[in-house]
Amino acid sequence: MDIDKIIGVINSAFGENEYPGDDCLVGSKDGCEPMDEILPFIGRTDWKAVEPHVLDSHSGALNFFSEAGLRFFIPSYLVADLKEQLNSADPVFILTHGFSNLAVTHKIGDQEYFRETGKDAFINPRRYGALTFGDYACYRLSVFTCEEAGAIAKYLEHKRDKDMDGFDRDQIETALDSFWYERSKSAPRYQDINDHLRAENEYLGALLANQDDTTLS
Repeated sequence: MDIDKIIGVINSAFGENEYPGDDCLVGSKDGCEPMDEILPFIGRTDWKAVEPHVLDSHSGALNFFSEAGLRFFIPSYLVADLKEQLNSADPVFILTHGFSNLAVTHKIGDQEYFRETGKDAFINPRRYGALTFGDYACYRLSVFTCEEAGAIAKYLEHKRDKDMDGFDRDQIETALDSFWYERSKSAPRYQDINDHLRAENEYLGALLANQDDTTLS
């Protein structure tokens, strides 16, 4: 699939998403960096209008967005990357990290230390207990609907096929096989979310109406 067609798939999958709200963009309150990275996105209710230089100069936002913020703005990064408008922002990493195990041996003096990160590595046991990077990746990326996951899979396939040096190829293929392909088939669809929200609104409306009737009587 050529770039224009992939961009078309992304626009179709994400095009009707609603801006989650200024208060729902940041996913971390640890220090000032998360808000510093997210700040340029506040009030940007059209993800298609976010300039590539904003995306690139705030690449850290991909790590600090809430799940709602990531879902709304990730297509901005995908389209800009497909157009080769990004220099430092790396959407591939955020979409593939946590599905592969990576290990290195670090020698300090005469002692060698085996260091592991990725899928089975603990994030921070003192804070998150047994939570691994793989657990967190599956949780965080489950925010995407069936259609959105399919668009992301097309993007990742393009990046894999373009990776002539093979630097990201294995990580991309593992992420596709272990998460994105299945997500694009079995995740709730966009319409499922809309149906749920509509039903919830009807239910809450009935509750409020009943409370009003009870108060008046």
